[in-house]
Amino acid sequence: MIAPRANPALLGQDRAIAELHHAASGPRLHHAWLIAGPPGIGKATLAYRFARWLLAGATTPDLSLPPTDPAFRRVAVASHADLLVIERRYDEKKKRMQGEIVVETVAQAGKFLRLTPGEGGWRVVIVDGAEALNRNAANALLKLLEEPPPRAIWLLVCHAPGRLLPTIRSRCRLLDVAPLDPATIQTLLATAQPDLPPDRAARLATLAEGSIGRAIALAASDGLALAGLVDEALTTAITPSRAAAIADAVARLEDGFATFTDLLRTGLAAATRARARAQPSRALDHQVSLWQEFGRIQAEVEGLNLDPRAAIITILHQLRPS
Repeated sequence: MIAPRANPALLGQDRAIAELHHAASGPRLHHAWLIAGPPGIGKATLAYRFARWLLAGATTPDLSLPPTDPAFRRVAVASHADLLVIERRYDEKKKRMQGEIVVETVAQAGKFLRLTPGEGGWRVVIVDGAEALNRNAANALLKLLEEPPPRAIWLLVCHAPGRLLPTIRSRCRLLDVAPLDPATIQTLLATAQPDLPPDRAARLATLAEGSIGRAIALAASDGLALAGLVDEALTTAITPSRAAAIADAVARLEDGFATFTDLLRTGLAAATRARARAQPSRALDHQVSLWQEFGRIQAEVEGLNLDPRAAIITILHQLRPS
C-alpha cells in the first residue's frame, strides 16, 4: 500500500476535499485543522494532499498535484524544507517505535516555525496520529497553536479526538472525514490486491466498516476465515470441544486474537443495533455488557501478554446466541 505522503490518489473523500478547497480559496485560511475520523479511511493521505497543494501554490479544485511536480516529489521523500511531520519516532536506544509523541518531537515545530519559509510560501506542520501526544507534548503543542505565525498551517490527523486536550480541539477547525462506502473499498482493494477474487473483496468491504486500511489488514491476516468463526460464534451454541478448536485456530494466526475479538465485538454491536431497531422495547443490557466485557478481556490480554487461547475460550463460554 502506498504511503500517504506519496499517494496521489484519494477516493471517496470529495466532501472533505471540497471543504478544504473552499476554505483555502477564502480571504483567510484557518491556521489549524483537526482532520478526524476512523483509522484507515484516508485522513493522512488527505493531509499530505492538502499540504502538497499549498506548498506548490496550486489551484486545482480537487487539491491534486501530479507526481512529477517537484513539490510532490520532495514531500514523498520527506525532503521539503517547508513541511514538518510530527509523529511517533523510532527509539534508537530501545530499538522500537515510541508508544507516544513526546515533547522533544513537538519542540521541533517551534524551531521550524521560527524559520523563514524556504520557498517563500506556506509552512505546514502535519501531526500524524495526534491522539498519541503525551501530556507534555500536548501542552507544548497548545502553546504553539496559541501563537500562530503568518502563512503557517497545522494539520492534526486524529482518529480519537476525545483524547486531545479540549483547548487543542477548540483552537482547531474540525474536519470530519467520513468512512468509505463498500464500493470505494472494493475499488481500492482491486488496486492494492489485484489477485483478490471479487467475492472475497466484497466480503472484506462489508467487514471493513468503511476503512480500506482495515480491509487490507483483514486480507493479510486471514480475516475472512476469522469472520467465519465469528459468524459461527454469534449464531451457534458452541460446545466446549468446539470452543477449544476455535481457540486453537485463532491462536495460531499472527494477530489472530486481536482480529477475532475486533470482529466479534463489531458483529455483536451490529446484531444488537438490529435487535434494537426491530424491537425497540426489548432490553439489551446483556448484549451491551458482553460487548464491554469482551473489550476488557481484549485489553488485558494485549496489555498484560496473557494467553489468548484461554481468553477466547472464556469469551465463547460467555457468548450465548439468542
